[in-house]
Amino acid sequence: MANTDLSRILGGSPGSVLLKLIFMSIVVGAFLSLFGLTPPDLLRGAKELLDRIMDLGFGAVRQVLRYFVYGAMIVVPVWLLMRLFGR
Repeated sequence: MANTDLSRILGGSPGSVLLKLIFMSIVVGAFLSLFGLTPPDLLRGAKELLDRIMDLGFGAVRQVLRYFVYGAMIVVPVWLLMRLFGR
C-alpha cells in the first residue's frame, strides 16, 4: 500500500498521527489521573451505568439526559480541541 493511501486512511502522515496520538494520550492520561480514574474504573462505570438504566425502567430517561449533559461537558471541549489541532 502506498504511503499516500496510508496517509489518507490515517488522516495524515503516520509520524504526525503518531505524535498527535501520543500527545492526546498524555493529556487524557493526566486528566484521568487527576480524577483518580483508571481504565478498569471506566469499564466498571459503564457496566454500572447500563445496569442502572435497565433497573430504572421509564425513569431512565431523566438519568440518561443527565448523563448526556455530563458527558457533553467532556466530549464537546475535547472535540473542540481536536478541531483546533487539526484533527
